[in-house]
Amino acid sequence: MISSGTLMARLEFLEEWGYLTASLSFLLLGMITFIYGWYTFFISFQSGIVESALHLTNNLLFVVILLELFRTLLNFLKSHTVSLEPFLIVGIIAGIRKFLTGGAQLSTLEEIPDAIFHRHLLDMGANVTIIAVLVLAFFFYRKSLQIKEPKG
Repeated sequence: MISSGTLMARLEFLEEWGYLTASLSFLLLGMITFIYGWYTFFISFQSGIVESALHLTNNLLFVVILLELFRTLLNFLKSHTVSLEPFLIVGIIAGIRKFLTGGAQLSTLEEIPDAIFHRHLLDMGANVTIIAVLVLAFFFYRKSLQIKEPKG
């Protein structure tokens, strides 16, 4: 019969391996996305630089998000604490990614119906609001950390 202490130690070991494999998966997925992004950029380059650059930018920002998640999991494995900061950064990057790619996609259209244009404006307004809120949250989070640290 396994004691509860031994069982807990085994479960904690499995938990760490779960976080480690998830972390490595984010890293691997980021590397694959990076290679794929550049590959599709060069393949689609002949069809137009704007659309190719748009897809590459979208892929590269996704890679940054994946790397930030990778770093967050590594930090958790080192310290066994979760920080709010990486999630705010991921949210800000995701909002900027959506804002940039949405605007660039709209600029590639020759004719834009009014309904699509208004929906796009609402979407962009929502993204700007989300980005602003997350940046403010990031600012106040950093300020709260500075207050907690003793000055010496």
